[in-house]
Amino acid sequence: MAAVAGMNVFVLNTGRCGSTTFIRACEHMRNFSAGHETRVHLHGSRRLDYPQNHIEADNRLCWLLGRLDEKYGDQAFYVHLHRDPEATARSFARRMDFGIMQAWREGVLLGGEAQASPLELARDYVDSVEANIRLFLRDKSHCLEVRLEQAAADFTGFWQAIGAQGDLDAALAEWQVRHNASEPTV
Repeated sequence: MAAVAGMNVFVLNTGRCGSTTFIRACEHMRNFSAGHETRVHLHGSRRLDYPQNHIEADNRLCWLLGRLDEKYGDQAFYVHLHRDPEATARSFARRMDFGIMQAWREGVLLGGEAQASPLELARDYVDSVEANIRLFLRDKSHCLEVRLEQAAADFTGFWQAIGAQGDLDAALAEWQVRHNASEPTV
């Protein structure tokens, strides 16, 4: 399904799956703006007030899917960006004491199970977010799956699906760079 003029693109993801790289690749497009977590500091209606022809990657959108559906519904293009769930969980386990994992453990799970390891809690987060995204996308006409493990091929399909214009070779080269990588300690 091709994007139409004025269409927004939302890259729905757990985080720790290449979303920064995805946006860096999109920055090589001439007919779309692109941003990573550009409106996280806003609330209310301004939180989802993105400009037209904009591509946004923000893992916090998975907590706002009802509002995203009310505002954009089937008039946007959605990308489900993900990577191997175990690799994603391991990356999140290294970040248990801040960001989304701290919010998951302390806010959503109200402290979680005391005996649960960081990796177990990270797996729970990844499974929950992936299920939310799949449910949200089940009735959307304009959506595409992109897997980090085959990003170059999937991104090329995405580029074509939205009618992107720009430097595809430069965009694909971004997938060879590790942006925002976690240090492997788990």
